[in-house]
Amino acid sequence: MSKKKEKASAGTVKRILGYAAPYHGKIIQALVCAVLYVSLNLTAPVFIGYAIDNAVSQGNVNYGEILNLLMLTGAAVVCSSVFQWMMNLCTNYVAYFTVRDLRHDICKKLNTVPLGYIDGHPHGDILSRIINDTDSIGDGLLQGITQLFSGIVMILCTLGFMVFLNVYIAIVVVIITPLSMFVAAFITRLSQKMFREQSKTQGELSAYIEEYIGGQKIVKAFGYEKNVEDGFEEINERLRICGQKSQFASSLANPSTRFVNGLVTAAVSVTGAISVINGSLSVGQIATFITYANQYTKPFNEVTGVIPQLQSALAGADRVFALLDEEDQTPDPENSPEEFKCGGMIDVKNVNFSYVKENPLITDFNLSVKPGQRIAIVGPTGCGKTTMINLLMRFYDIDSGTIMLDGTDIYELTRSSLRKNYGMVLQDSWLYNATIRENIAYGKPDASLEEVKEAASQAFIDHFIERLPNGYDTVITEDGGNLSQGQRQLMCIARVMLCKPPMLILDEATSSIDTRTEIRIQRAFAQMMKGRTSFIVAHRLSTIKEADMILVMKDGNIIEQGNHDELMKKGGFYSELYNSQFST
Repeated sequence: MSKKKEKASAGTVKRILGYAAPYHGKIIQALVCAVLYVSLNLTAPVFIGYAIDNAVSQGNVNYGEILNLLMLTGAAVVCSSVFQWMMNLCTNYVAYFTVRDLRHDICKKLNTVPLGYIDGHPHGDILSRIINDTDSIGDGLLQGITQLFSGIVMILCTLGFMVFLNVYIAIVVVIITPLSMFVAAFITRLSQKMFREQSKTQGELSAYIEEYIGGQKIVKAFGYEKNVEDGFEEINERLRICGQKSQFASSLANPSTRFVNGLVTAAVSVTGAISVINGSLSVGQIATFITYANQYTKPFNEVTGVIPQLQSALAGADRVFALLDEEDQTPDPENSPEEFKCGGMIDVKNVNFSYVKENPLITDFNLSVKPGQRIAIVGPTGCGKTTMINLLMRFYDIDSGTIMLDGTDIYELTRSSLRKNYGMVLQDSWLYNATIRENIAYGKPDASLEEVKEAASQAFIDHFIERLPNGYDTVITEDGGNLSQGQRQLMCIARVMLCKPPMLILDEATSSIDTRTEIRIQRAFAQMMKGRTSFIVAHRLSTIKEADMILVMKDGNIIEQGNHDELMKKGGFYSELYNSQFST
């Protein structure tokens, strides 16, 4: 492993420990329990050694003393187990709360990163970082803390006991031990790369599954099942290969270190036997020493045994911290007003924008909208209609130019105060797992039931809701799965009608609604639009004939503007679009 990667891994471990730092009280408790657990665990071999010495004397076996020593041994083992349980309880607490804090920060981060990050990354991969990778950190942290505490204390205490019994045999153990550490370190470097690849492929697989489960109807409609299965098999096979390689590499650690530890036990046995013959050790003491030699090498075995979890935790942590290290969206200006009420006048001057810097989309865009005007935006797919809405709402930041709202630059306002002035209905409706009342009142949580019912009535969905078993308290599934597409869209329309914002944005707001209901909704919108500046994005040009101004966009620029009659008289691009929809 290069020095750069070693430094990165050390930095990752340091950040994980930083998240665990607030729970230092539990960590101290775990350390105290570890000391007591190990001390009692090491006391038992001493009692057993004394018991052996009381049993090997020919014709002089002290049964009473042996019984007392065995009772003390049993008490030590029981107390040691209790303190081990308490240590695990504390480390569990630290691990689970650390993971909770990590997930909290990730969720908070997702609310501050630019929308471009969410749009530019597979949602399944982001979910994998929040769920799978943080779980890996929790498992690795739990294993790491437990083995670290008990291992270090076990090594130090065992070494102290061995030095007290016989310093020469203790030196033999210490000399051979570094070989075990060298083997473990070599295998760790070998497997770390594969665990990173495994974690990355897991995220790719999660993204693939999330994408195609969400589009199951389209997959089945086009008979694409075999292609989806083949794509899944390809990613799944890559995950199997890198998982197999990583597990194989990491599984070499435990048997390798156990082989070295076997050499330690053999060396202790031979050296101890010679000491017994020379009379410097008793039989009971050599039995105690062999037990200590095994106890001394055991932590090394345990640490190498959890290398897969530790490596997986590091790989997952790298992905989690990569998300947490993403740049936040441009901060709101200081001392900006928290509340901003506008009259609906908008001026767009010399705006340039591109999603990818090398591919300009909107160039030198200008627009002036008076309060209360209804502005329709039409044009071919990809011309920049929805992009314009994204810029007005400041979902994306412009490259240059200015957008003024009632004479105030929108970049002098907080995003929250700006967006409160808009009511937005999109073609893709979004609902969440809650009651119908909570979904309609999403933008106004303190709305009364009467206000919610009034908004539902204006959206012509009240009769449907009242026929449900629990009415407005009916719980809908995630994304409104138990409602039709049209019903979901009507719910979103009711949500906006409840808020009654000073400006409206309707992006294909009635695309999933039947013609009869659409006419009624258009009347409701017309009533709602009175005195409100409204932007209407539509492909069905019949729905925007009454607009005060129609902006015809092509290749990111306004090529025509005027009302319906004016544009039809010009016989330009708008006239071609309109006639293409209604020609016989």
